[in-house]
Amino acid sequence: MNPLLLTDGYKVDHRRQYPDHTSLVYSNWTPRKSRIEGVNEVVFFGLQYFIKKYIIESFEKDFFQQPKATVVQKYARRINNYLGENQVGTQHIEALHDLGYIPMVFKALPEGSSVPIRIPMFTMYNTKPEFFWLTNYFETLLSAVIWMPCTSATIAQQYRKVLDRYAAATSTVPEFVNWQAHDFSMRGMAGIEAATISGAGHLLSFTGTDTIPAIEFLEQYYNADSDTELIGGSVAATEHSVMCMGTNEGEFDTFKRLTTEIYPKGIVSIVSDTWDLWKVLTEYLPKLKDSITSREGKVVIRPDSGDPIAIICGNKNGKTTEEQKGVIEILWDIFGGTVNDKGYKELIPQIGAIYGDSITVERATTICEQLKQKGFASTNIVLGIGSYTYQYNTRDTFGFAMKATYGEVNGNGRAIYKDPVTDDGTKKSAKGLIQIFKDANGVYQLKDNCTWEEEALGELREVFRDGKLLINDNLQEIRNRIA
Repeated sequence: MNPLLLTDGYKVDHRRQYPDHTSLVYSNWTPRKSRIEGVNEVVFFGLQYFIKKYIIESFEKDFFQQPKATVVQKYARRINNYLGENQVGTQHIEALHDLGYIPMVFKALPEGSSVPIRIPMFTMYNTKPEFFWLTNYFETLLSAVIWMPCTSATIAQQYRKVLDRYAAATSTVPEFVNWQAHDFSMRGMAGIEAATISGAGHLLSFTGTDTIPAIEFLEQYYNADSDTELIGGSVAATEHSVMCMGTNEGEFDTFKRLTTEIYPKGIVSIVSDTWDLWKVLTEYLPKLKDSITSREGKVVIRPDSGDPIAIICGNKNGKTTEEQKGVIEILWDIFGGTVNDKGYKELIPQIGAIYGDSITVERATTICEQLKQKGFASTNIVLGIGSYTYQYNTRDTFGFAMKATYGEVNGNGRAIYKDPVTDDGTKKSAKGLIQIFKDANGVYQLKDNCTWEEEALGELREVFRDGKLLINDNLQEIRNRIA
């Protein structure tokens, strides 16, 4: 598809609506608010992908390399059939095709940076006066692509903070946190691109993922290399169809075959609540104890239904002893482990558990806290993070918006801004050219109404100009910043 059609319909005729002799439009991308309590900074991630995928790859393949007559005819057909009799025209489309590249500048903070609410993450403006209309023409496409990787990377960072904090307090293997939040979200996301860019955001803070396309994404757009670095990984795991096919009556044999014949070593995760989780824990595992403890690797028990807090940590009001104890305490009773020098119990390396249904940051915090109160290290459990976390969000989760704040008409600059009298202040924009700087505490701050000389200073780096990517970050650099 011609990437100029990847836009809201009202964008196509804004070119004629600007004042006559407009020659420059300067805009920025900003998270304006937070709907997640306690989160006041947002991780910036995804612009390099957007530039490579859309501004360079898509425009080259689906616009500049196509015959001009074909591009113009298809554009005219779509717009005329869509808007009816109008004067949008095609001369500006022909002129862009003749130019052969996107005449824009993007200036951005480093990806992986934590950016305070109401601080712009990047700016963009046209470099040739006749293409002033391009700047905000890109708003829809930018917004549709960028908000999700930023949002998912930010939420993953919140999980990381919680898990790091509890591992530091209770565990001797804090490095295990890299694997403690595992991305299970792909099947519940709004399409493959959403799953991929969200999954890549998760991998800025963790290495556990079942979203294989996110690994491909980071190799293709963020210079990662799975031959030389760990981008993301997973383990052998069953699903309910596998367990069901072995029949209820043959479930013990399925566990035995999985742990002794198919996977005699290495990590294997076995879904354990197809019928009766407590039976698996109290009947099957004791019978398999010797073979499990002698394995070179870990057997991971995976409950998948119920209240995750109660299932993992136990519920003192449970009807049975097993319900009162919960999975981790039952595994301890069967397999034991060590009490570390911090005073918390760690299961033997050959057994563990994962829970991947309806996990949230709040539930993850409660699980870690209840395990701590029971005397268990937080790293005894892995949490599967699914679309309940990563898809229950919108652009408004962090109030993302792209707004023009400066323009030039007849060669004269004018600071522009938005400040609706009926709004609570959320939609009030910056004014004029902007500069982002760090204060004495290293926190990003905004100075607006700048001169061009002031705009050239500060933390925004020119990452793209006139068809050329100027900064090409790699995954490890971004992971270092977010950490």
